[in-house]
Amino acid sequence: MKKRATLALVMAAVMVTAAGCGSNSNSGSDAGSGNGGGDKPKIGVAIYKFDDTFMTGVRNAMTNAAKDKAELDIVDSQNAQATQNDKVDLFISKKYKALAINPVDRTAAGVIIDKAKPANIPVVFLNREPVAEDMNKWDKVYYVGAKAEESGTLEGQLIADYWKAHPEADKNKDGILQYVMLQGEPGHQDAELRTKYSIQAIEDAGIKVEKLEQDTAMWDRTKGQDKMQTWLAARGDKIEAVLANNDDMALGAIEALKAGGYFTGSKFMPVVGVDATAPAIQALQDGTLLGTVLNDAKNQGAATVALATALAKGETPTKDNTGYDITDGKYVWIAYKKITKENVADAQ
Repeated sequence: MKKRATLALVMAAVMVTAAGCGSNSNSGSDAGSGNGGGDKPKIGVAIYKFDDTFMTGVRNAMTNAAKDKAELDIVDSQNAQATQNDKVDLFISKKYKALAINPVDRTAAGVIIDKAKPANIPVVFLNREPVAEDMNKWDKVYYVGAKAEESGTLEGQLIADYWKAHPEADKNKDGILQYVMLQGEPGHQDAELRTKYSIQAIEDAGIKVEKLEQDTAMWDRTKGQDKMQTWLAARGDKIEAVLANNDDMALGAIEALKAGGYFTGSKFMPVVGVDATAPAIQALQDGTLLGTVLNDAKNQGAATVALATALAKGETPTKDNTGYDITDGKYVWIAYKKITKENVADAQ
């Protein structure tokens, strides 16, 4: 019995050794080079922060899109550019085949490119567009996102349509729409363009406007609620509309408005946001959010994975190998869409 057991152990050891040798032979130069199981390349993904509602949707979409294409290593940059830079260094040290970066600070994209280029690791930025100078630093840099000015225009149209259809919205009957604006972080391209183009769209519809208040709430629901409470205390019924650069801030404003007696009886306030997140869709169905603009998380995530995977395989991204149109050889633009209670199914 002892001899049989010993023989079995020896044979097992020989088989393991042979298997190990075979594995090393097959993997060749791929060992430690960022290739996952089979032919799936490893892609390093850094999100600016995990607790952003919209980016959670993008992150989930990326995971779903990558199932049969690539192995993703998704990390939280915790809203700190220094942390994100460290994550990029780690990805490079692991010899991943491509990077997908949602930058904390879009002006820091050049630093990330300077890290990735010497290692010949292509970079796809998403949702926060780097400046043109950085995008042109290298031919293996791409961007997936949506045009912020379009979302602003559509958001403004939602308010303009409501104002024209509801004469009672002009509370003081002066023919001027008095509004408050909740902005994302200062200097953020989406915040600036959504703010500018939403008001421009209202004015283009022939409506005079007056800005009562405008301040940053950092894309955050709680901060949006706090700002709205302050403005209600100071301005009260003088406020005739609330525009927010994203849904989270709009939902925060709605909570403050509810506490102020709105959305009961005939007391209504038109509130609009951007993203069409799940909580925003619920608010639309509840009748507290007037409208939102679909920021297509599913396609932003899927397009990012498609481009990064093509690049990881050494291919140049095209419509044929990604399924998305490439503009100017570097950009994939995902269209926005107005969402109201009537067409809410389009965002689900």
